[in-house]
Amino acid sequence: MYLSRIERTVGDWIIYYEPRSDGGRMAYFAMARVLKIEPDPKRPGHYYARISEYVEFPDTVPFRPNGLFLESSLQLPDGTLNTASSRTAIRALPRKEFENICRLGMTPALEDTKNISEDTVAETQSEYGGPRPSVLTARPLRDAAFARIVRKAYDRTCAMTGLQLVNGGGRCEIEAAHIRPVENDGPDSPRNGLALCRTVHWLFDRGFLSLEDNGTILQASKLVPDPVKRLLNPEGRVRLPSEKSASPHSVFLRWHRENKFKG
Repeated sequence: MYLSRIERTVGDWIIYYEPRSDGGRMAYFAMARVLKIEPDPKRPGHYYARISEYVEFPDTVPFRPNGLFLESSLQLPDGTLNTASSRTAIRALPRKEFENICRLGMTPALEDTKNISEDTVAETQSEYGGPRPSVLTARPLRDAAFARIVRKAYDRTCAMTGLQLVNGGGRCEIEAAHIRPVENDGPDSPRNGLALCRTVHWLFDRGFLSLEDNGTILQASKLVPDPVKRLLNPEGRVRLPSEKSASPHSVFLRWHRENKFKG
């Protein structure tokens, strides 16, 4: 029943939200751009929305911060919740409200963009065409948001070595690595990320290191220097985030093994 609504979003941006049902956070948590709508070949009357440029917010945004709804459609004239609108799974969002929610979610990354360097997310990033609704969807800010989320998930510790290097100013050396690179349609999701020290990140991006679905570290024969081998976790496995929702997804790990790994 939502097909006509989602079809109107093709080529535009959407925000993901999590309702209260089933213990949800009742918050906005990510944004993306809709590329096209395709019918499900196996289920008549069902459809897929193909998306790109997915990025999660470093901070989730509550539906009603300070008692004010961020979506005008959720508020009745007397200030109470419009329950009919809140139960609608897909809602139209005015551009100003979209930008306001994104700005709140991206606030932690805005300051980071002043310090982010080319190698904070080391692989080459592709430029996406088309107009942007605002600087909130630009690549530098997305890099900062992705780096912050991944570092937090791994407690600023390298997943493959256990190293945690932080300078006197509180800046950490650990980088956020995309498992499937952005230039190969990899999303800015923590499930497509690993926290790695700089040398291990370089080796991972070039396929000298990879991972099995169960977290076993794979090494390309004769391509990993002995000093690096001695740094890798002695148990031969990565240290995963405490939150399962931030652990690497098998789809991205399989892509890395099949397209990057030189073992």
